[in-house]
Amino acid sequence: MTDKPAAVVTPLRAKISCPECSKPSARETYPFCSPRCKAVDLNRWLSGSYAIPVRDDEDEDSDGNSEAG
Repeated sequence: MTDKPAAVVTPLRAKISCPECSKPSARETYPFCSPRCKAVDLNRWLSGSYAIPVRDDEDEDSDGNSEAG
């Protein structure tokens, strides 16, 4: 055997907490901690819970500018 020190492995990703429950994330389900939290997030995407809010007056302003220009 050699007297060399063990090689230090640098992780590829920074450790972050699960966006659903704030537990440490797991490598298999990154960035989530478990398949359950991964499924909860997917359900929110598919049900439309993650939507960018749009105001109606922004739509009217963009329509008016395109006709004038």
